[in-house]
Amino acid sequence: MKKYVDKADEKTLRGVNAILEIDQQSDFWNELPDQVKQDVDEALLESERGEGKPHEEVIRKYAKWHTK
Repeated sequence: MKKYVDKADEKTLRGVNAILEIDQQSDFWNELPDQVKQDVDEALLESERGEGKPHEEVIRKYAKWHTK
């Protein structure tokens, strides 16, 4: 990877830097309330334990709400 950075011109490096800065600033996770973060973490743990519902099942159940 370093070889590509070493060969890049200044314009390219500035563009990459701008993208990285935007990505760091747009991390909405840091803006969420602590309770929401805890709920998301718990949901992920439940999913890892196999306690969630398959995506297809949820889509079938709520298909009437989904319109294109």
